[in-house]
Parts: sequence; structure tokens; C-alpha cells
Amino acid sequence: MPLPGTHHHIELAFEINSTLHELYIALLIGEGIEYFQEEDNRLLAYLPETGWTEEREQGIRALLMERFGSIPPYKANFMADRNWNAEWEAHLQPIEISDRLLIVQKNKEITAKPGQIVIEINPKMSFGTGYHATTRLMLKQMETLDLKGKKIIDIGTGTGVLAIAARKLGNNNPILAFDNNAWSVENAVENIKENNAQDITIELLDAEEELVVNLKKGYDLILANINKNVIDRILPVIRKYTPMATVLLSGILVYDEPWLKKLLKGLDYEIVQTIYEDEWLSSLIRPRSH
Repeated sequence: MPLPGTHHHIELAFEINSTLHELYIALLIGEGIEYFQEEDNRLLAYLPETGWTEEREQGIRALLMERFGSIPPYKANFMADRNWNAEWEAHLQPIEISDRLLIVQKNKEITAKPGQIVIEINPKMSFGTGYHATTRLMLKQMETLDLKGKKIIDIGTGTGVLAIAARKLGNNNPILAFDNNAWSVENAVENIKENNAQDITIELLDAEEELVVNLKKGYDLILANINKNVIDRILPVIRKYTPMATVLLSGILVYDEPWLKKLLKGLDYEIVQTIYEDEWLSSLIRPRSH
């Protein structure tokens, strides 16, 4: 579903088997489409009406033809603005990441397990509700790390859930989290306040244009739950300007793992751990020691 607010949207309704949803979502995210709704044999993708052009449509068609050898039946429907957020929130349920970590929607009554860390998220359709495998993979990886004392930057923060989790999992240093989407930044600020997560700075920044300035401040751990295309462009920059930092990545499909390994080898990174869920993976990487 689209972002809330006074905006009209285009709904792309693809008639495809549910087993292909993750692949299509990954490809469409790479084309800048970030909001989806999954049905049994249909995938709905949403983008602002102002962003839907003949050139955009032809680009998506060419991408699907290249990847799958055919273009599935689809319709582009005009969707007048309405309260998308209320419709989305009505269907959210608690997400148990592990016995240690639980994500719940704000004001939902839940019973956490003894000692379980609870993160309250009011998503506003920002990426990072816990409903997507990549968010869960990042959180599971973070649980295995000693975060105390680390200087952390969260690239593409979405709801702010990873920055909040870092604080609740023991990090005690200032955290910088940023996104290039104004709705996400507003949402992340609200979620940080709701979780009483202190000393987290949320900024509206472009990951590629303004990354270098921030990396020069020095970080120990970089969180990047983004997508393959952006990772391909910014990981060399991260390696150059924070040469000793550990990086936790997701937003990468399993079938792109060979590409990732080649990229990491070229940048002299080693993989500490890779975990998988559905069609997605998350890799914890660090500079190779010689």
C-alpha cells in the first residue's frame, strides 16, 4: 500500500504465483518502488502518480523480460488518495524475531516472554516493520553482536527499527540513522520517541550523495538494509572511508550471492556470517586481516 498523505498513486497489479513475489519485489525495489501488498496469486506494487510515465513503464517491462523471459499480465490502476495507513495498521500483528526480541505495533496489547525486549513500531508504511525477511535477518544478526561501545550508522533506516534495536541490545554510543524518504524520517523520529531510545539522530540524507561526509566521522558498525544496486555503489565508498568498519548487509536475494561474494573479494572483505530466510540473505562482513 502507498504512503499516507494527500497523494494519488498508481497500483501495478501483477498476476503472478505467490512463489515469485519475493523475486518481483526485489527487482521492483531496485526500480525505486518500495510499497507492496501480496495476495494469493497477485502482487500489488504502488508508486506516486507523478512517478508513473511511459518511460518508467517501458523500463519495468524491459527489466522483467530480461529477468524472466516474459512479462506477466498486469494492470496499472489509478488509486485516489485515502487513509492507506489506517488500512495497513489494521492488519499488523506482533512479530517475534526470537525469544529475545519482539516487534509490536504501538498500542497493541501483547504478552512478552520473560526478559524479551519489546520494540514498538508505528510503521506509516516505512520499510522496516519486521514483516519483511530482510528486517528480520538484520535483527537476528544484530542479536549475535556485542554492540556496547560501537559507533553505529544506519543507512536507509526506514522505521528506525534497527537503530532502536541497537540501543535496546546494549549500544551506548550516539547513533546516526538516515533515509532519503521524508516520510521514513518522520516515522523514525516518532518511533524512537515512543521507544525512549536516547541519543539517536535521524536525518534526511541521500545515501550516495552525502555518505562520504558522514563516514569520515568514523564508525565501527555500518547497518545497510537497502538493495543490491545501492550496495553495489556505496560499498566501495564505505571501504574507502571507513576501512576498519564491520558492515551488516541485507536487501540481497539468494540468487545474487555469487555477485556479492565477487564484490566482497574485490574490496578485500571477508564474510563472518551469512544467514538466510526465504529468498533473502544477510551477510556480516569485515575487512580481511592479512
